[in-house]
Amino acid sequence: MLELYQFEMSHYSEKVRLILDYKGLTYRKIEVTPGIGQLELFRMSGQRQVPVLKDGNEIVVDSTAIAKYLDRKYPEKPIIPVNPEQRGQCLLIEEWADESIGLKARKALFGALSQNQSFRTSVLPPTTPDFVKLLVGAVPGDFFNLLGSGIGFGPDVVKSSQEDLKQDLEAVSLLLLNKPYLVTDYPTLADFAVAGLSMYIKIPEGPYLEIPETLKGKGVPGLADSAAYETFFNWRDRLYTQYRKQPTPTTTTTPSSPTSIEID
Repeated sequence: MLELYQFEMSHYSEKVRLILDYKGLTYRKIEVTPGIGQLELFRMSGQRQVPVLKDGNEIVVDSTAIAKYLDRKYPEKPIIPVNPEQRGQCLLIEEWADESIGLKARKALFGALSQNQSFRTSVLPPTTPDFVKLLVGAVPGDFFNLLGSGIGFGPDVVKSSQEDLKQDLEAVSLLLLNKPYLVTDYPTLADFAVAGLSMYIKIPEGPYLEIPETLKGKGVPGLADSAAYETFFNWRDRLYTQYRKQPTPTTTTTPSSPTSIEID
């Protein structure tokens, strides 16, 4: 069985989950425990970031590489068009989504988290130790902003990202005015990238994510609750209703003892 090493609240993992569900592939989610679980992931894949796909002896890292691998290995219900013009549009939109929506949504969400302590702890992976959740939740918003400035997520950066995302959402909404999907008359990698990576802007409602119910439908103020982007979120809701499945059973990477982990 395919194994997806992930964080449930990773929008790049969500991009891959959408593709797996669309293709009708059975897979097992393995939640990577922050810290020690990432060491185990490093031993297996050579890096600590999710998502990572394990298919037998094949290890594939990075959401785009995983998407291309799945389309080669499991060609039924292709997600990358053969037509040269459509293929070019699909790959261009996917790359734009990764580098624009994916990165800026993370910064915009950081701004929302800095103002809401309960929201902040709720988005942590479920395997996060309780004492870490307490520490994260106890950080005052102003100090959280200061910490953000130190890693390039300061208030000015957050505000700029939110403004850029408004243009991104407007652009996608316009592309979808008279057609069901971004490139062709069926969903492609472009659609799954945009839909999955918008998770931080507004968390999907419904039984798709193993997260607290109070988080579903929440997101970045001014974006998630704006009527200006209704076309976009209605489109995303339809995509989820048609193709996203309910969560598969999740296990974790937490080993029985830290001493069992070795890095070659």
